[in-house]
Amino acid sequence: MRVERLEGGGAPMLGEPLPIELANASYAVRGTLVDGLQRVEHVAAWFRDQRDRFAVPFDDRDLLSVTAEDLAATRALRDAVRTLIKAAVQRAEMPPGTTGAVGVAETAAAVEVINRQVRVVPRWRELSWGEGPQALARSSADLMATARAEIAQQAVDLLGGSDIALLKACHAPGCVLYFLKDHPRREWCSAACGNRARAARHYKNVKQTR
Repeated sequence: MRVERLEGGGAPMLGEPLPIELANASYAVRGTLVDGLQRVEHVAAWFRDQRDRFAVPFDDRDLLSVTAEDLAATRALRDAVRTLIKAAVQRAEMPPGTTGAVGVAETAAAVEVINRQVRVVPRWRELSWGEGPQALARSSADLMATARAEIAQQAVDLLGGSDIALLKACHAPGCVLYFLKDHPRREWCSAACGNRARAARHYKNVKQTR
């Protein structure tokens, strides 16, 4: 099979930081939650669509060699990141004790998944001197494990840094995605969600005035 023909799982690509982009591989269609990483092919397609964003490059052979173990590990990382993003957003937006809030045990388990995937891969930077000096990221581990470790490391930096305050949940009707509020006026994960939210608000206002 050609890499270009790999079928994705429909997860939205919004250009968010990689941990958020992976977390958003759980998304909603007409209010129903959908898993965008159900099959090995979905994982390979997701990394194919994001591969230009990774420090350690991987090629078509790596993508075509994705295994069931990669599927399980990627889903575990996705779920862990999503759990911690949800916890961070709840802490900022909702009062303590809110129904459905992420619990201490759930948070601890998610932290362990991320830290375990960060630790599993040795990485370093080497100097290249082709057309000029350049630092290149390298790893001795499996390329998919390396890519997941990079996402996990970015998740550590995001959730342990000042940008955690910019994490937001999209409150458009039926949306379950998260985004980084990189502009003061941004309220939705995408323009489509913004339009849907404004349409719903307009409909509600019209209905109330009748």
